[in-house]
Amino acid sequence: MDKSIQIIDIPNLLVAFVPVLAVLFVLWKWKEGVKTSIWAVARMVIQLVLVGYVLTYIFESDSAWMVIGVLAVMLFSSSWIALRTLSDKRNELLLKALAAIVAGGLAVLVLITQGVLMLDPWYLPQYLIPLAGMIFANSMNSVSLAGERLTSELERGMAYNQARNTALRAALIPITNSLFAVGLVSLPGMMTGQILSGVSPLIAVRYQIMVMCMAFGSAGISVALFLFLVKANFASKGE
Repeated sequence: MDKSIQIIDIPNLLVAFVPVLAVLFVLWKWKEGVKTSIWAVARMVIQLVLVGYVLTYIFESDSAWMVIGVLAVMLFSSSWIALRTLSDKRNELLLKALAAIVAGGLAVLVLITQGVLMLDPWYLPQYLIPLAGMIFANSMNSVSLAGERLTSELERGMAYNQARNTALRAALIPITNSLFAVGLVSLPGMMTGQILSGVSPLIAVRYQIMVMCMAFGSAGISVALFLFLVKANFASKGE
């Protein structure tokens, strides 16, 4: 297969913003939080450009301590963002969200990088940081969904254990749908990227199976532990 990858020129990249502008126009016309969406898109661009430069530096530095520092920032950031749906309890639940994401996300990351990929050295940033990003983001989104659903069910008067079970099911809906749809409805990001860069689809499939397993595992473990840890914080609502 051709090993080259298509380089996207800046003028061509701007074409990708056409559908974004269409959505922003609808939000503006319907008066539905267009400022938030503009800020989100702007932050996305700024953050990705900055991270591109940072990752280039990290990859070239070959420093284990620098990689550990990046992972720490990712863990704390994902824990804080995960509690966006529980803003009134954010400070109170931060350490519990962090513990849940560390237990689910970091444990799965170690298993994948050392048990499946067997990275040498273990901190190989070209693999470790992108995989950590996928895992922590997945755990973050799942914990966020679980927290929001847990709160909603408790406010309806449901007992904590019932609300917990409902929250767990709701949090796993996105990744479960992805498991059903992968290969039929969608070709996920890592697989698509590898195929576009010239990797054999059969090799790309192996990587994608690994990614789907780590996504489901990290989400389930993080959410289950988070719901276990926060019971005391919501006891008065559900029991």
